[in-house]
Amino acid sequence: MPCAACHRLAPYLYRYLDLIRWSRPAGWLLLLWPTLAALWVAADGFPGWHLLAVFTLGTVLMRSAGCCINDVADREFDRHVKRTVNRPVTSGRISVKEALAVGAVLALAAFGLVLTTNALTIAWAFPALAVTLFYPYAKRFFSMPQAVLGVAFSLGIPMAFAAVRGQVPWLALWLVLGNLFWVLAYDTEYAMVDRDDDLKLGMKTSAITLGRLDVAAIVLFYLLLVAFWAVALIPLALGAIFYVALALVLAQVVWHWWLIRGRTREGCFKAFRENHWIGFTLFAGIALSYALR
Repeated sequence: MPCAACHRLAPYLYRYLDLIRWSRPAGWLLLLWPTLAALWVAADGFPGWHLLAVFTLGTVLMRSAGCCINDVADREFDRHVKRTVNRPVTSGRISVKEALAVGAVLALAAFGLVLTTNALTIAWAFPALAVTLFYPYAKRFFSMPQAVLGVAFSLGIPMAFAAVRGQVPWLALWLVLGNLFWVLAYDTEYAMVDRDDDLKLGMKTSAITLGRLDVAAIVLFYLLLVAFWAVALIPLALGAIFYVALALVLAQVVWHWWLIRGRTREGCFKAFRENHWIGFTLFAGIALSYALR
């Protein structure tokens, strides 16, 4: 009997896993690496298992909740876009109420984790949730909605400092600015994939706004990421490994330029999907630097 019950439940489980993009972890990795990097910087090294678990699980849960909200908000547009036409809400495999319920449960679970930290971190959780709820609608009103996503994907940084130090120093702001430009870079690559469909739908994206300057702007955004993080972290004297990490990030920027220079759907989507390696490189450089001090 238990096996039969599992067999009946399996299709529902697969639908929900598809809803939160479980098979495509690039989204939450893009959010995770800068958050962990901020944790390490704030703690001057390993932050402890409690905070590591809170921010890792919280990142996955909030990214998953964001997917639920995004799919509900975009369900009428997604049916006209090649890449998104088969998403669970758009295709009808999951109802709007189901998706919102799943998103609410995930967000509440993430908030439960935040409650194990301190008052300042809890306070930062509310604007983080507000931006997460607002972002799916930004593309209706703003010519660069990717900047709103940049804010949403950067709030883990001040939350990390708040959880470790009980305050958010100016150093965190530099890291936030650099991360915001990184999000602009990779989400513009993502928007380039759907540019033709978005133009037909009248959507606003950075890829459309930038026009033929898109590739040059993306390279500039990447360079600003490196510049802001270098300015923020070089005074901490992290050592040679951090400089190696920066050099490896610059090498990846060249590779991304190569992938997107022709503006093909395949090249731009590959560039977006591989972006988490830039975040991992920065995090690894920081973590190793502290470990070898």
